[in-house]
Order: sequence, then structure tokens, then C-alpha cells
Amino acid sequence: MSTLGSFIWSIADQLRGPYRPNQYGTVILPFTILRRLDCVLEPDRATVRELAARYENPNRLKVEVKKATGRTFYNTSNYEFANLLADADGLADNLADYIDRFSADVDVFEYFDFKKEILALEKAGLLREIVKSFGAVDLHPDVVSNADMGDAFEYIIRKFNEAANETSGDHYTPRDAIRLLVDLLFAEKDVDLSEGGIIRSLYDPTAGTGGMLSLAEEHLLAQNPEAKLSLFGQEYNPQSYAICKSDLLAKGHDTTNIAFGNTLTDDAFKGRQFDYCMSNPPYGVDWKQYAKAVKAERDSAGPYGRFAPGLPATSDGQMLFLLHLAHKMRAPEDGGGRVGIVMNGSPLFNGGAESGPSNIRKWLLENDLVEAIVALPTNMFFNTGIATYIWILENTKHPERQGKVQLIDGTSFWTKMRKNLGAKGREISNADRAEIVKLYADFTDADPDTSKVLSNDEFGYWSITVERPLLDEDGKPVTDRRGKPKPDAKKRDTENVPFTYGGSTAGPAGKAEVIQAYFEAEVKPHVPDDAWIDWARVKTGYEIPFTRHFYKYVPPRPLAEIDADLEKQVAKILDLLREVEG
Repeated sequence: MSTLGSFIWSIADQLRGPYRPNQYGTVILPFTILRRLDCVLEPDRATVRELAARYENPNRLKVEVKKATGRTFYNTSNYEFANLLADADGLADNLADYIDRFSADVDVFEYFDFKKEILALEKAGLLREIVKSFGAVDLHPDVVSNADMGDAFEYIIRKFNEAANETSGDHYTPRDAIRLLVDLLFAEKDVDLSEGGIIRSLYDPTAGTGGMLSLAEEHLLAQNPEAKLSLFGQEYNPQSYAICKSDLLAKGHDTTNIAFGNTLTDDAFKGRQFDYCMSNPPYGVDWKQYAKAVKAERDSAGPYGRFAPGLPATSDGQMLFLLHLAHKMRAPEDGGGRVGIVMNGSPLFNGGAESGPSNIRKWLLENDLVEAIVALPTNMFFNTGIATYIWILENTKHPERQGKVQLIDGTSFWTKMRKNLGAKGREISNADRAEIVKLYADFTDADPDTSKVLSNDEFGYWSITVERPLLDEDGKPVTDRRGKPKPDAKKRDTENVPFTYGGSTAGPAGKAEVIQAYFEAEVKPHVPDDAWIDWARVKTGYEIPFTRHFYKYVPPRPLAEIDADLEKQVAKILDLLREVEG
């Protein structure tokens, strides 16, 4: 739990009455951000005011401020938390002036509709006390680190979402899950990351409050303090966007790289590619309202567009983000790119052969982009206990990984939390995380109970249709004009034939031979001789049956043991009935 976050949230008690609990966040979040920025700007306030008096042009002023302070943002107001309360009657106006005089890149308060809240607080007679309370909290970076500030934001957002009865998973991802994702994302490139003065780019199309971007930067700087990571992100939730941008502002990043909007319908970084991409898109969220725009883009962009490989069902947009990120990887000739994305289980297997999801998997696997998939423990996220998976994509795989996918069962690597946070009762400790990363690094030498390396072809199959003839009243086949037997739709059956059936290594190329061998061995012994394959209906599909590869047979309990348990339960029921009868 964040002690700082808890303390800041306690200020919300002053709002009780005029504000309902689900409205506290609209006050607490922007005030926390304003106070953080206030503390960050404090040492250079006089310098900036002096420069503002000399340079009226905002572009020139920005350049001069950057030279003098090293920061890209500034505030030219004569007000700050230290003197806001001096003019009791003008507090609301002075606070509004303070917000208005931030440089143009600090647009975050608009997304909170903060001026409206200031007037509402003034009307309720609460503004002075709230300003006083926040003015007493020292959020200077020398006192509160970026990591601690991030924890505080996370705590406040979670409290806000609980009060508003929203799905907090839409807004942020637990830090233990992000740390594992970051470790896996950087695992193959850590050698490169130690070079002096390197510059790398990282992109999150569902940036939320910026947790992934911040923790990825922490990881890189821990590896190499001289490195520079340019952070890019897009977020469609106004408050999450405001928090993400504020957090990065306070850390000295160029926040013009953080865009507001819907990534699926309006890619703010069209044509840009990145060294690293990461995302935790919303699970099971329907995209019907965007379907028209997404389909129009697919049709106009042609075979190399981001949605060209296929579209998932409109009830779940996760795979749209998966495709989007695959197209955001830096091209192999430019050094290649790497992706880490957290999704639930459905993208592994949903949709039959030649459906949108199957075609997306086909495109990813046939282009050898899937490097590893890690199953996370259940009960890891704040708003859901379902199974989740980290996918790692790479377009410049090391030679030993080419043509292969590593599946890692990380479901047993967790530590019980002392206190549940929503649905989250488990966390991945540092030791758990190290174990999973070691499994990844060991690759073919890893424990086969928890790691399996499979060829891309092992996920492919042909869906075949087996027909039997339609019979007339005399039991004779009904034929068409060419004398061919007509199929009986009621007896029609489908079978999935793995590419690797019978030990075949020919993959998609050995189609006819493998299908025929399967039909002879697996189908014919169970149907009359008149059954046949309808070759015109053969479809190609791909699925990743993760749990099947790690299935462990557990024999049933002995019958005698089950009988003994049943007898005990019957005896208990009879005792209860006797008590009722008196």
C-alpha cells in the first residue's frame, strides 16, 4: 500500500457532504498533480518569471526556459501554493490564473475539467481547506521519488475507481505484472542496452496512467544510467491521459509524445515505428462502435495495413491491438523491434479455421513473429481473476529461436498477498519474476514441466469436411447429374488435422499427403467405405492450445475412498434430519 497515496486520499474526507465518494477523485487527482508540478517548478520559479518578462513569444520563452532549467514546461503565474491563500477573497480566481499560466504542453487540467471543480469547491466553502491541505504536502522529487509518486497515483486511482464502482483494470496494470513484462521485453536486448549513450524508443498504445512507460524507463536506467529512452503513448480516457502526461512532465520528458485519442480509429503515430512496444489492452471490450472506421481503414490500406491479416469478433478488440503493435515494430533492416502485450486466453484459440482470429495467428506465426507466451498466475489483476498471458513478439529472432515459439507456464510462480486488492490476491515477487525470466533465458534447457519449445508448424491444422452419401429409400446413394453421390448433410463431420500429423515436417506444404494419411488412419476405420473428403472445403487454421501442452493427468481417487466419504456425508445428513424431527 502507498503510505503517501493513503495520506493524500485522506484529504478527501474534507469533501464528505457536498461531494459523494465517487466524485472525490475529480478533486484529489488534479490537486495531487498540481502540487507535484508546483514542487518540481519551485527551485526555478524566479528565473522563469524573469525570462517571461523578457520574452513574450512562447516558442522563444520555451527555448530559454529549457536552457535555464532543463525542463520543457513552465509556469509564468505570480501564484503558487505558498502564496495562494494570502488573498482569501480571490482564491478561486488566483488558482485559475495559476493553471492558465502553464506552458501549452501542460493541457492536463482541461481533461479534468478542473476550473469547474474549483468553482464547485468555492461554492461549497471547501476550496481554502483543500488548498491548505495540499500546500502542506511536500511532493518535491528530492522528497518523493518518481517511483513513490507512481505508487501514490496508483493508490489514489484505485480508490477513486472503487468508489466509482468502475473497472480499475481499464486504467492501470499492477506493477508486479508490468515488471515481469518489462524484464521479458528487454531480456534479449540487454547486451545492446549496456552500450554508452544509446537512444531507444518505447511505445504504449493503451498508456493508461503511464505505469508501463515509467517502469520500462526505470529498468533501462538501472541497466545503463547513460541511456536515453524516448517514451511515446496514446490514451483515450481523459483522466488517465492527464495523469500519464503529468507524471512524465514532472520527470522531464517531452510530453508532445503522449497523445490523446483512440488508437484503433486514430493512430496518433501513423508511419512511426519503435524499438519496443508494450500494452495491456482492455479484455473483452466490444469495438462495434469503431467497426466502420476499422473496416474502412483495412479496405483502404491494402495488404500492408495494420488490420490486413484479419479482424477479430466485434465483441473483443484485444487482437486489434496485437496487430497494431506488430505493425509498430521497427523494421528488421533498421535493427528490429520487440513487443510485449498482456491479454486473456481467448486470442490463443478463439475462432475456427480461416476466421479473423485464426488468420491473425496464421499471419503472426507464418511471419515468425511470436517468440514466447507466458501464462501468468490467476487473481493477478484488480478487476478480474481470469487467466492472462504475456505475448512477446520479435521480428529479428536469434538464430536458435527462429521458427519456434516458447510456451512458459508461470501459473505457479506467485506469492499470496497479505491483503487482497479487489480481485488481486496474488503477486509476482522478485524471486518469482527471476524464475520466470530464467525459464525464458534457458530456452530449450528449461524445465519441460514449465517450458516447452515448439515449432511454428505445431500450431497449424487443416479443418477437413468428411462426407457420406445421401441414401434413397432403398438404401442406395443418390447421385447428381454427373453420377457423383450427393452428400448427406446430417452425416457430415469435420476433423482438424495437425500440420505435424504422423511426424510430418512438411508443414503447410505437405497438405494433401498428410490429410490423406490422417483420413486413412483416423477416420476410415470408424465410417463406412463410402465416406470421402470434400477437398474444396479444406480450410487452414492456427490455434495455440496452451493448457493442453501443460496438461497433467491426475488419476481419480480410489472408489473405496469415495464410498467412505459418501457414507460420512449421508450419516451427517441423517443426524441433521433427526435433529429437525426432534
